[in-house]
Amino acid sequence: MRNYKLSQHFLRSPRLALILIGHSNLKKRDTVVEIGSGSGVITSALAHRVSHVIAIESDQKTAEKLRENLKKHVITNVTIIEEDFRNFNLPTEPYKVFANPPFSLSSEIFHKLIESANPPESIYLILQKQFALKLLNNTRHYTSQLGFKLTKNYTTRIRLPLKPTDFTPPPAVPCVFFEAKLKQP
Repeated sequence: MRNYKLSQHFLRSPRLALILIGHSNLKKRDTVVEIGSGSGVITSALAHRVSHVIAIESDQKTAEKLRENLKKHVITNVTIIEEDFRNFNLPTEPYKVFANPPFSLSSEIFHKLIESANPPESIYLILQKQFALKLLNNTRHYTSQLGFKLTKNYTTRIRLPLKPTDFTPPPAVPCVFFEAKLKQP
């Protein structure tokens, strides 16, 4: 199912997906946008935790597998959008983001989210560690221009380190679970 052009590294374990969700501020009433849903490991876990999941998957074969998997588990609170996230219209109502997106799109995803008319209340992404460190506004690491833009309205932190064996195929770089929460006015 992996599309090498999309730099996809799928989370292997539904148990780990639930652990990561447990380290977020997702609530039962939330709408969650999931970018790069894959075959549904995270999607299924989210569906049991939140009100509505908008699962975005651009790869046609992977989206079909996602539909099959959700049907098997009789999950009905998921809307599958088969399109490139970069072309997706973000919700107009409050929402949160939780995803394991292709690493090659991380920067574009953050720009789209934080520059939108309705930015998410919180963002939880699995990222390459080196990229995530540049999104933190502190004196221990270099903060990128995107990091400064992000931390203007969001508090950011790395929630958990992840192991290469958490993914299939294992990524060649260290990965982390990253959090950005909208600052309260």
